[in-house]
Amino acid sequence: MTQKNKKKNKNKPRIHDDLRGFNIRIDEFGQVKTTMSQEQLNQFLNEKVEDKKFSPRVRKQLKDLYISNEEE
Repeated sequence: MTQKNKKKNKNKPRIHDDLRGFNIRIDEFGQVKTTMSQEQLNQFLNEKVEDKKFSPRVRKQLKDLYISNEEE
């Protein structure tokens, strides 16, 4: 085994525990196939990843909007 291959094996990417076993591929018809439903993936992204296009002020307004709608 060359030294280059040894480095590849040592530098495995870190994976969040909730995404272990997640696999995504594109089949021969161009359709996206995953091992996790789109709803589950979106829920994970909403909880764990900050949306950079919203400023803190807009995020607070959206949060307040959702909370007020849930109370009604």
